[in-house]
Amino acid sequence: MNKADYSLMYVTDERITEDALFFDTLQSSLKGGVTIVQLREKLLDTRDFYNRALKTKEICDYYNVPLIINDRIDIALSINAHGVHIGQQDLPPAITRKILGSDKIIGWSVSNEEQALKANSLEIDYIGLSPVFSTATKTENLEKPLGISGLSRIKSISNKPIICIGGIDHSNTEVLIENGAEGIAVVSAISTSEQPQKATEKFKKILCRIGTNK
Repeated sequence: MNKADYSLMYVTDERITEDALFFDTLQSSLKGGVTIVQLREKLLDTRDFYNRALKTKEICDYYNVPLIINDRIDIALSINAHGVHIGQQDLPPAITRKILGSDKIIGWSVSNEEQALKANSLEIDYIGLSPVFSTATKTENLEKPLGISGLSRIKSISNKPIICIGGIDHSNTEVLIENGAEGIAVVSAISTSEQPQKATEKFKKILCRIGTNK
């Protein structure tokens, strides 16, 4: 499995359409201490996605933080990203691994115990548990929130690092880590903050206090 610090993932907010604000928020999250970035763009056409990915990679490289691409294996390959995050309706993980090779990070979305058990035998690096809490960031094809009890159940059967996503903020981060999450993935709590760097730093302090950071 590829080594990475999954403790604090910033998932970029596709609702930020203005480039200047998008990259300013990204840079603020990196200054604040995110350990990995996931570029998620469902609405951009391929050329615009590629251009945004290129610049995102350049900025992440400057801060020495891995960049993974949501869904789009072609974009990940074209910019030599560190990996991809794929969902249940995307290319199968085995095919994704065959395309990307052994040195790239592959994350896979999981929303129930059946999927978590399947993930145990796959060549993936982490599972993205979603949604843990209710969220307004992603509304389509969303499963019922798993809650802390769902996280605990999946932790008990999973052999993969678990990154939790969905409705995560400063108030519920600690309980997620205490119940088995290796990391959190955050969108709105950083992207909609008036001070995204300070919001990120607050997450970092919580994680450092409970000892997740390597």
